[in-house]
Amino acid sequence: MHCLTQDKSNTTMIRTVIVDDETPARDIIKYYLKSFPKVETAGEANNGFDAMKLIRKLKPQLIFLDIQMPKLTGLELLELIDRPPEIIFSTAYDQYAIHAFEQNAIDYLLKPYSKERFDVAMQKALQRIISGAETPSGIQTLNATTMQADTLARIAVKVRHRIHIIPVNDICFIEADGDYVKLHTKDNAYLKEKTMRYFEENLPTHFIRIHRSYIVNVNEVAKIELYEKESYRVYLKTGVLLKASSTGYKALKAAISL
Repeated sequence: MHCLTQDKSNTTMIRTVIVDDETPARDIIKYYLKSFPKVETAGEANNGFDAMKLIRKLKPQLIFLDIQMPKLTGLELLELIDRPPEIIFSTAYDQYAIHAFEQNAIDYLLKPYSKERFDVAMQKALQRIISGAETPSGIQTLNATTMQADTLARIAVKVRHRIHIIPVNDICFIEADGDYVKLHTKDNAYLKEKTMRYFEENLPTHFIRIHRSYIVNVNEVAKIELYEKESYRVYLKTGVLLKASSTGYKALKAAISL
């Protein structure tokens, strides 16, 4: 159930945060929101890092979220929010899976959009928030679906209250860890709430699934040796030793031979 605030006239108010790196884009949303007196703009941010702090502090019921932003993209920001509120995406880019957005978020506004188009999105938002309907559990599916349009180049992780951006080429290997995966670099390990399958499908081709529990960066492999029948050992340049299945060994050998 969404938590709504009360203004002095005892009218139920809905808090929203606007996240966009362009001032005119934020201004047009605030201008359009004047037609919705029950919605207050509680805060705005021009990058994902500041937005993360605002969302944690203000706990809005609704976020207007741009996708392409410096420092942290809108999709990366969404992955780092523990319990995402309702989302209306607002972006100038249409190369993403628009239908996936429409199925999982409230709406997807493609810039430049009209007041009429904005109103349609807001009516959807108000209906869902006031009714107390749960946000569809498709946010994670949404991220996975849309990110497949481009091979992952970096991964955002949250450690306590700090956000780390990890270039994928800094990752030596990925390890399954219950409902999470553990991203191992030369110096650290980071937990990420994603599946091994997600990374297997979205990482560059020099990352190979060698075992149900491991994905390895081919560039970090030092040597491979037979351990026992249908089982192999993979030694990384960092000194880490990993198991590889027969299928994983064949995939790794094929990748190394390219």
